[in-house]
Amino acid sequence: MTSSASDKILNHRAEGPETAPPLLLGPSLGTSYALWDEVAPELSITHRVVRWDLPGHGGSAAGLIGPGATVGDLAGLVLRLADALGVERFAYAGVSLGGAVGLHLAVHHPDRLSSLAVICSSAHFNGAKPWEERAALVRCEGLADLAEGADARWFTSGFTVPQLVDDHRRADPEAYAACCDALAAFDLRDRLPEITVPTLAVAGREDPATPPEHLREIADAVPDAALVEIPGASHLAPAECPEAVLTALRAHFSGDARRGMEVRREVLGDAHVDRAQARQTPFTARFQDFISRYAWGEIWTDPTLTRRERSMVTMTALIAHGHYDELAMHVRAARRNGLTPEEIGAVLLQTAVYCGVPAANSAFATAQRVLAEDDGDRA
Repeated sequence: MTSSASDKILNHRAEGPETAPPLLLGPSLGTSYALWDEVAPELSITHRVVRWDLPGHGGSAAGLIGPGATVGDLAGLVLRLADALGVERFAYAGVSLGGAVGLHLAVHHPDRLSSLAVICSSAHFNGAKPWEERAALVRCEGLADLAEGADARWFTSGFTVPQLVDDHRRADPEAYAACCDALAAFDLRDRLPEITVPTLAVAGREDPATPPEHLREIADAVPDAALVEIPGASHLAPAECPEAVLTALRAHFSGDARRGMEVRREVLGDAHVDRAQARQTPFTARFQDFISRYAWGEIWTDPTLTRRERSMVTMTALIAHGHYDELAMHVRAARRNGLTPEEIGAVLLQTAVYCGVPAANSAFATAQRVLAEDDGDRA
């Protein structure tokens, strides 16, 4: 549903089951909640998604904000919206100014957040002067000329979303300028280490407004924060690269990737996982996320089978398909999961019947080497 404009509550749209965990989505300066059109419907499968408009943008009343406004004022409006919806604690994701609101909430109202994603945003926005100058320009001349350059600020060359550019053009100049005042005064760099909620920073590799180093600064300073960099994305990543943003947010808000990484380390060992992480590149990053989230975060955490049983099934499947490098890794995992060398041998003997003697012969050679190496390490 879409709420009507109000002088007290931010205009918003709610999607998804009312009983699902709440997730609030914040916009970038100059846009409306249409920024999330390609992402919110998918997120609403598992969450009660509420996306909101900045004051004077989309359907929100301009009078909700005034000259000299702060990011704290905007965060207060978000909390007022949550209260009106009966939402006590929620996950939050925001882009640019919307991300700054999320950081403010995490520092000043951590009891209200369950997790946070900061997208194409920053703990500071390059000092007050550029924003003070933009606010003065908009108050004097309006937004028409500024909107003409929106594509260059927001997207990579040749990409555009006409609705978002039109939203920029139609925003209220005074409210837009007040949002610029908020960006001018915003700097939470010294407070980042205080953030305790699970935090994800998402950077657009081609973002000129908040380049990747701004997101790295957040990820480095916030305890246990994660960082995802999206190739080919500029400042409005949810509109330009929705699938990549969706993948990152699903993993972060579901917790599958985090739990999956824990299980992956428990089964395969820190040394193996550290090597895999060190070899990760932008080309392989989504595959590594898939492994952590799906294979380890969903399948290996299913309690129907024990880890011992899963090791036996996995070794059999690897032998059947001739994946002996992977088999070596999972022979080590089987030992870590409690199987004895005799039990591993029994599994391999079983495969001689159902997968063929040549396959079992190669498997025994692989397993014998691994077990001998492990015995040597113990000695």
